[in-house]
Amino acid sequence: MTSRPERDLSVPGGEVEAIGEAVDGTEEQGPGADGVEGRLAEGSDADVWSEQPEAGQPTEGVADQLSQASETILTDVAALTAERDEYLAAFQRSQADFANSRKRVLRQQEELGARAVSDLVRKLLPVLDTLDLAIAHLGTTPQEGACEQEEAQDGAAAERPPAALDALHQARSQLLDILAKEGLERVDAVEVAFDPSVHEAVAHVVSEGAPPAEEGGPTVAEVMRPGYRWRGQTLRAAMVRVRG
Repeated sequence: MTSRPERDLSVPGGEVEAIGEAVDGTEEQGPGADGVEGRLAEGSDADVWSEQPEAGQPTEGVADQLSQASETILTDVAALTAERDEYLAAFQRSQADFANSRKRVLRQQEELGARAVSDLVRKLLPVLDTLDLAIAHLGTTPQEGACEQEEAQDGAAAERPPAALDALHQARSQLLDILAKEGLERVDAVEVAFDPSVHEAVAHVVSEGAPPAEEGGPTVAEVMRPGYRWRGQTLRAAMVRVRG
């Protein structure tokens, strides 16, 4: 077996010193480079943070957007408020018109009802006149009719039974009572002042020894046909003879 020749690995002294100086120089430059990179990193971070806005202070663009949005909201609120007020006013007017219309309809119904009743009572007045004439023809009271029947000698007087006169009085009294409860007033008083609203003068009486007329106008001397008032309104004026 042959042996390999050994290499000379020794380094001259001068070269060893040069290598050592190079290594020392590299070690001295390392911390300096790291310091520069750190300073650069710190500077970039500082610039980044300096560009970011502080908390609670929006940027100029965001502030403009918020201002425009606020103005739009206020405009919409004002428009909606005006529309609400318009609808409210229209509703109130409609409600008032409905209330007035309802009152007007009720008033018209009452007037129509009162007019219908008044017309009915006016149509019944001839019935009352007929009863008055019948009673006046047969006698003022049933007792007078009975006396006249006993005293009468002819057949015409005998044909007036007290029962018929009593029935006429009852019918007239019942009809007058019912109408009086509803508001009918009979105008048949004598020796009262003449009132053109309820009296109709058809004759004038001048008699000697008559009591003087009251100051202010003539008086009613006789009622030829009674008049009637219905709830304060004159249905028919009384036909009277006046004196004075």
